[in-house]
Amino acid sequence: MKQFACGDVVPGCRATFTAESEDDILGEVAAHAREAHGMADVPAGVVAEVRAKLRDA
Repeated sequence: MKQFACGDVVPGCRATFTAESEDDILGEVAAHAREAHGMADVPAGVVAEVRAKLRDA
C-alpha cells in the first residue's frame, strides 16, 4: 500500500490518498488536482514531487 498527503506538495490541502500501487495513487492525485486545484494537466515536475513524497502505508 502507498500513501500520499497533498499538503506535502500543496500547502494547506488536507486531502490524503491510500492505494495499492504508485500508479493507483497517481491516478487519484491527478483527478484531485483537476477537481480541487484546477489543473487540467499535472506537470511533470508536480508528478515528480508526488512520487518523492509517497510513503508506504
